[in-house]
Parts: sequence; C-alpha cells; structure tokens
Amino acid sequence: MGIHIPKFGLNRNDTSSVSAFAKDVMRAEDVGWDCAFLPDSQLRRRDTYVLLAAAAQMTSEITIGTLLANPMTRHPSVTASSIATVAELAPDRTILSMGIGDTAVRLAGLRPARIKELESSVHMMKGLLSGMPVEVGAIQPAVLPFPQKVPIWLAAGGPKTLEMAGSCADGVFIRVGTNLKNIELSVQKIRSGAIKAGRGEESVKIGAVFHTVFFEDDKASLLMGKSMAAGYYEYSPMLFNNIGFEWNGPDPELLKKQGKVWPDFHHAPDLTQSGEVVDFLDEKHADNFCLRGNASQITDQIVSILKGCHELKIDFEYVVLQPIPNPPTPDSGSSSYIERVPKEILSAVKKAIG
Repeated sequence: MGIHIPKFGLNRNDTSSVSAFAKDVMRAEDVGWDCAFLPDSQLRRRDTYVLLAAAAQMTSEITIGTLLANPMTRHPSVTASSIATVAELAPDRTILSMGIGDTAVRLAGLRPARIKELESSVHMMKGLLSGMPVEVGAIQPAVLPFPQKVPIWLAAGGPKTLEMAGSCADGVFIRVGTNLKNIELSVQKIRSGAIKAGRGEESVKIGAVFHTVFFEDDKASLLMGKSMAAGYYEYSPMLFNNIGFEWNGPDPELLKKQGKVWPDFHHAPDLTQSGEVVDFLDEKHADNFCLRGNASQITDQIVSILKGCHELKIDFEYVVLQPIPNPPTPDSGSSSYIERVPKEILSAVKKAIG
C-alpha cells in the first residue's frame, strides 16, 4: 500500500479584518491548500468563530476549523454552539481542534486546562454536537438545538495528554517536532489510550503540526530553528530526553522572567533574537524540531518524514505547516508563503510520494 497523501493545512491567514480573513482563506483554497486553521487567541486576533463563518461563506472545498481552541477562555457549551454554527455554513468540512491553552490563556492571566478538564470538555462537546442531552451541572441536562457533525480533535505533546486524547478524540494533532522517534512514541501513546478505552488503535486519526522555517538566510533560519527547539523543551523537556539531547543553558522560565523572551520561544516577536538567547543549542537541535531551509530542503524533509512514518505504520490525515516567522499582513503576491508553499513544496511532495 502506498503512502497516504495527507491534507496540508495552513494556520496563519490575514486576520486584519473579517473580510480580509475570508478573502485570504479563499485565496488559500484557490492556490492549493487543503485546510485553513485558526488559533483561538482572543487578545491577538478577532473573534475566531466570526472569522471562520465569514471564510465558510466565501469557500466551497477547503476544510476550516480551530487550531487551537481551549476550555478555559470559553465554556465548552459556548464552543460547541459556535462551531456548530460555523458547520452549518461549511458542512462536512469543519473541524474543532482543542488544547490545554497556550498563549490565549497566558495573555489573559489564566492557567492552562488540566488534562481531566480537557477530557471532560471533549465529552461534553461531543454530546452536544450529537444532539444528545448532556449533564452540565444545571437543573436539567443541556441540549444543543442545532447539532452538527463536527469531528473533535485534540493537540497534544505530553504522554498523559496523548493517551487521554486517544481515549476520546476523533483525531490527535501531535506537536513534538520532526524526529521520527518522538513521533512514534507519541502515536504509541495515542493508540494505547484508544485500546484502554475499548476503541481500535486505528480508530483515532493522526495529524502533525510542523513549525516551518521557510527562510533562505542560513544564519537567521538556524536561529529561528533554535528558538523552535527551545519552545518544545520549554513545555516538554522529555522530547529532548527521548532522543538523547541535553539542555546546557539556563532554565527557560528564568529567561522569561529576565524579560529576554515573551510570551514563549514559539511566539516571541523576534524569533532570531529569541534564538540568540539559546545559541548554546546547535544545528541538530533545530533540525529535529522544525522544518527549515529553502523549498527543496523542506520538500526533502517532509518526504523523508512521511516515508519514515509510513514504515512505522503511521499515516497522517493532516499535516499543518506553521509558518515561522509569521507572514506579514497582508502576505500578498507570488512571493508570499501562502502561494509559494503549494507551488514550490506541496506539489513536489505529492509528486515524490504519489
């Protein structure tokens, strides 16, 4: 059996206005992206579900959804109502992806969701989206009057969260970098969770988010890659331990308290500067936690990952190529990330594995 060609997604579009976002997602559909995802970060972007609804009305094929929402800044019943409304406008091409909360909760002074909280939110939203009565702690069970079929995905990196995700989610986005061992260990945890919950290990679809430094300047590219590696260590030190890497520098939390990086290594305003803060990391660190280089180099990296994962019996339903750094607004013209990636990378990837 040949390698399954995943749906390739983008999670950065022009959010400078509602109409700009809708037009940008329409452009993504036109140039060859399969999916357009949107982070739910209320202090950074306009309202997620208003933006998605606008995009739904200007497109016909591209999959749209959150990457990521969380159960802390919105009650799960609110999220279920919002995504169901979007799905009315984009039936069979809307998905909801959830996580514990990252920048959105930090900027609001909230804590990330606990694993049990995230799990219970999935069960509540699944019930509501199916039209079933759901106990929410009110006098009577809650019922969503306009249920829609919307797959619920979770994004995870830690072993406990991955196992929980395998027990209840329709799919899991893994964010563990590009190293095959970390990917394999993550999928093993997801499948273990599925089996323990009485589900088949293949019942949970797998997606991946790869930070993609599509940047030809070698020095700047390497520094941004180091910042990406530091971001993974910041939240999941085990990802370094799994592959025999060491962190020979100050604790990331200390660096943030000193004001050298904010809010974290993945979202710092100047990623070359944050990379300089962790210049004690080397090239191997960068290349095991992100895609990096020119179009040809990134194509080869993606093909190598897809082939390696296929040999491990892992085929991705979605692959999200998160642009590093964030594209300018607007990201227009033939030199833009949104247009260059499908033309120069995705077409070559599909040719190589098709």
